[in-house]
Amino acid sequence: MTEALTELAEHIEAKRPDSVVSWAIAHDELTVTVAATSLTSFVEFLKTDSTCRFSTLVDITAIDYPAREARFDVVYHFLSMYQNQRIRLRLEAREDDVVPSLTEVHPSANWFEREVFDMFGILFSGHPDLRRILTDYGFRGYPLRKDFPTTGYTEVRYDDEQKRVVYEPVKLVQEYRQFDFMSPWEGAEYILPGDDKADDKAEAKG
Repeated sequence: MTEALTELAEHIEAKRPDSVVSWAIAHDELTVTVAATSLTSFVEFLKTDSTCRFSTLVDITAIDYPAREARFDVVYHFLSMYQNQRIRLRLEAREDDVVPSLTEVHPSANWFEREVFDMFGILFSGHPDLRRILTDYGFRGYPLRKDFPTTGYTEVRYDDEQKRVVYEPVKLVQEYRQFDFMSPWEGAEYILPGDDKADDKAEAKG
């Protein structure tokens, strides 16, 4: 498997040196780091090249590294059913970067890119309908960014008097902010099977 992936990586690098920043194989998986500026043409190459034929876009996701200047990794997974191989593409993007959309090469990228926009706030140029897909229309922030608070910023409820859904700032009462960090096994008096026998032996020895 590793030998075949190495041959594939070397073929791709030789054909598209303008696009490949680096590549690596780990756990029998090939990851190619690509330049964002040539992403669309590179993905088109992967789809049409006779050695590659990565015709199926499996997923698009992202990873947040808040301390890094290029804050996000945008990650793409492709499958070649013809060659029975998989490839992962990775590109780095700053918070204000705009990543090229793949919707013209792979129409299935439409909802994947909307999800990445919704969860991370990454913009995709050329997307036909870039709007939130999982959260509500009035949602604030991007839930999968690591600086997003676990409670969120607002809560939604139905107001019976107003007969509509209302948005309110999150308010946590104080008891929900107090934590003792005790393991559920600490401080509890559990008697497990066999413990009584150990106590009886200790008393007999004494």
